Amino acid sequence: MTLLAEIKEAAHIAIDALRANKLRSALTTLGVVIGIVTVTLMGTTLNGIHGAFRRSISGIGADVIYVDRMPWLNFEDWRKFRNRRPITLHQANEIERLAQTAIAVAAQADITGTVVYQQRRADGVWIVGNTDQSLLIGGLALQEGRWMNAAEVHSARRVCVIGSYLAKGFFPHESPIGRTIRVNGSAYEVIGVLEERGNFLGGWNQDNQVAVPLTAFRQDFQTARTYVVAVKARSPAHVEECKEEVRSLMRRLRRVPPGEPDDFAINEQDMFLQFFLVFGGTIGAVGLFLTGLSLFVGGIGIMNILFVSVAERTREIGVRKALGAKRRTILIQFLIEAVTITLGAGLLGLAIAWPTTWAIQHFTQFAAQMSGWIVCIALGVSILTGVIAGMLPAWRAARLDPVDALRSD
Repeated sequence: MTLLAEIKEAAHIAIDALRANKLRSALTTLGVVIGIVTVTLMGTTLNGIHGAFRRSISGIGADVIYVDRMPWLNFEDWRKFRNRRPITLHQANEIERLAQTAIAVAAQADITGTVVYQQRRADGVWIVGNTDQSLLIGGLALQEGRWMNAAEVHSARRVCVIGSYLAKGFFPHESPIGRTIRVNGSAYEVIGVLEERGNFLGGWNQDNQVAVPLTAFRQDFQTARTYVVAVKARSPAHVEECKEEVRSLMRRLRRVPPGEPDDFAINEQDMFLQFFLVFGGTIGAVGLFLTGLSLFVGGIGIMNILFVSVAERTREIGVRKALGAKRRTILIQFLIEAVTITLGAGLLGLAIAWPTTWAIQHFTQFAAQMSGWIVCIALGVSILTGVIAGMLPAWRAARLDPVDALRSD
């Protein structure tokens, strides 16, 4: 008998044995089902977090650095940074004039305020002072209208570009272009609408914003405060070179003595990427621990059930071996039985995880995603669990002496 024929025959016997003990087989799968649901939901969660994270930080730009008083991700004592001098507009202008590795430089400032149009009002709006170069630096795209130009920035003209959230709320049935809104009490003409950008890291709504010329921002909203200087390098490959040049310029402009630490921070997209690697790794480690625990319990249950099955079918094994069945045939039979149980548990786990993922997508703002590789991993883990759990009982069954097996009651 060929190996393929032996596998086919062993599969029929294993499936018949499982059908004869449906309840026992079903109860045995519970631990594996929990493990597969856990590993699947963990995968969809990490997949969704990764996608949302990438979309959120894409607006920062891989080739843009931001000079600020404070680091974006500060895990140190904040008192080390609170007395730092502000970043001035003069320093931003000098960087724009002197930096050789940058193709665009823009000072930015922001506050939170109120926007009013006729009877409609929005609070907590992000009001940003930008320049004509901010469109290029921020990788912004316009849904309608245009961005502010250099002349409008220079003359402090009261024009603005609004986010899609405000456009939908204030102008549901008309174009906002040419309309006048009041930003913290000052009248501004809408000249453009930004494309939808979504929430940043699941929190701050980037579409609830108004961008105005920095010069107008200073006149209407700003008292003494610091600026953020956005610097776009020639390409992602020149970011490190640009960082070092900007750091050198800032130290000279701020008269930082040699040997003293910087009294400013240079932030970039890579900081968030590094943080995400740590954050995602922590979630993955917790998920793997819970998955491993569930699969271990499920595997022990399957192993025990197969040992019982071997003991119950000792005479059957003896008869088959007496009729010429090889050890590998018996081994394959019980391995198939174990894998069938765990594969069924894997399919059941996916059947539970898929609608759960769908519900998360449709009833929350979290974009969980079940991709093909997650399904393959879940099924692969199911099969591997069956092979590991079934190996010892199958090996014991394969090594039974046919004479002793036939004597068994």
